[in-house]
Amino acid sequence: MPRKKPFSVKQKKKQLQDKRERKRGLQDGLRSSSNSRSGSRERREEQTDTSDGESVTHHIRRLNQQPSQGLGPRGYDPNRYRLHFERDSREEVERRKRAAREQVLQPVSAEVLELDIQEVYQPGSVLDFPRRPPWSYEMSKEQLMSQEERSFQEYLGKIHGSYTSEKLSYFEHNLETWRQLWRVLEMSDIVLLITDIRHPVVNFPPALYEYVTGELGLALVLVLNKVDLAPPALVVAWKHYFHQHYPQLHIVLFTSFPRDPRTPQDPSSVLKKSRRRGRGWTRALGPEQLLRACEAITTGKVDLSSWREKIARDVAGATWGNGSGEEEEEEDGPAVLVEQQTDSAMEPTGPTREHYKDGVVTIGCVGFPNVGKSSLINGLVGRKVVSVSRTPGHTRYFQTYFLTPSVKLCDCPGLIFPSLLPRQLQVLAGIYPIAQIQEPYTSVGYLASRIPVQALLHLRHPESEDPSAEHPWCAWDICEAWAEKRGYKTAKAARNDVYRAANSLLRLAVDGRLSLCFHPPGYSEQKGTWESHPDTMELVVLQGRVGPAGDEEEEEEEELSSSCEEEGEEDRDADEEGEGDEDTPTSAPGSSLAARNPYALLGEDEC
Repeated sequence: MPRKKPFSVKQKKKQLQDKRERKRGLQDGLRSSSNSRSGSRERREEQTDTSDGESVTHHIRRLNQQPSQGLGPRGYDPNRYRLHFERDSREEVERRKRAAREQVLQPVSAEVLELDIQEVYQPGSVLDFPRRPPWSYEMSKEQLMSQEERSFQEYLGKIHGSYTSEKLSYFEHNLETWRQLWRVLEMSDIVLLITDIRHPVVNFPPALYEYVTGELGLALVLVLNKVDLAPPALVVAWKHYFHQHYPQLHIVLFTSFPRDPRTPQDPSSVLKKSRRRGRGWTRALGPEQLLRACEAITTGKVDLSSWREKIARDVAGATWGNGSGEEEEEEDGPAVLVEQQTDSAMEPTGPTREHYKDGVVTIGCVGFPNVGKSSLINGLVGRKVVSVSRTPGHTRYFQTYFLTPSVKLCDCPGLIFPSLLPRQLQVLAGIYPIAQIQEPYTSVGYLASRIPVQALLHLRHPESEDPSAEHPWCAWDICEAWAEKRGYKTAKAARNDVYRAANSLLRLAVDGRLSLCFHPPGYSEQKGTWESHPDTMELVVLQGRVGPAGDEEEEEEEELSSSCEEEGEEDRDADEEGEGDEDTPTSAPGSSLAARNPYALLGEDEC
């Protein structure tokens, strides 16, 4: 009898997964026709040809796998809206790891932080987004689905045929998620494009602007979200930049957790996890501006007085730190009608439809992952009605919420549009799930070359015996020093766990604790002008009036432990971020990281 070959646990797990997939595919084939959505999706993944004859989907990595026991009673697949990104080759991953070990980090100039939208998206090129192809009521559902799949593959073939993988950013390859965007745009009267104020150019695709304002003829409202994480002068500079280049935009400044920038933040609380108590959502900054923008767009065609009355009630009843928090939030205010829209995203709707039907204005919220779409809806409602998470792709299908009887909000899943951005910047922007990054070290190096990470965190070079001596740093050194400081060790050999340390640093950047803000072109030369601009002073006063002041704010803080065993969700390597607030403020706006060290009061064991 021949000797059996060694069979590892990984191989056994893979064998069981393949067996389940084969069994699930067989069941799907028996109960669904050859033209069904699930069957066509599987065939597309296995037999997909592009214009250049190569299979695109063979190089796609599917993220956020959800456990499932086959399809549900209504045929719902929990993995239907998974993130689909292009897979990095093994050679590319190894090359980046070597660069992280060998390349010495050099600080970049302030001009490098200036981003021009023309260089990122190249308007007029093939870096577009897929459109729903023309259709008619004479077409069957199967014909429409097949036509959409064929058009989407042609779209992917044009992009991959024009740009190499090294130049392209991560972008969504899942047609099911793009169908969600199509449905939201078709049913919306007003479209909100939510962006992160730290890098709004990253989240603003010009192709979507041209499509919404041109072909659809709808009003587009640009929401500059998380303004508490950036200096007020930078917020105003970005606002004027978009006004200048896109005059049809209505621009609104928003944050679900306002802070008074004139109140200094205690540096010792920067690395603490904060939990809001009381009705924190009711203090959002921006609902009044959004209401005025919608009133200007609707021009009296919809009665928005109920929305104005709701804002007045929220402002009058907003208190911080009173009561038990969650119980009050459940009892106060009327119930919000929530409608989950799943398969309706693929149902045909008329080419032209009635605007403001039945006196209701539908506001669609679209944008990239992790820009705060769900938190914006919670801020408008005044309490948590939408689940939020730091994990990209948490919102898997769009839902509608009636803010008032005449205002309906529509939350769309986050979508990544194709661009020429560095993939390291996309990781720092929270677009890619950090727990599933194959090589996080170059992203840490990208961050450390733009803000002094090693100085802010009081890191000691791993090869230095004298703390006062200066040594050249590389990305790997920073990760190893942070692992040593935090006590991250591997299970068997007790070596410094640099992978876990790199993920921890990236989460600090995504959460805004290590704040990396990009600037509009020419900001460095005109920084003094923007700091003394009247709009900057007005924003400072507005944040001070809306946000809690000093002792009025009560937060339950749990300091991060320096041991590995008591770490919170943020520092785990597994994808277990859970439900958290994706735009919780953690750094003082208006403060320069290079000028003032927010970690100066932290002891060695408190980092």
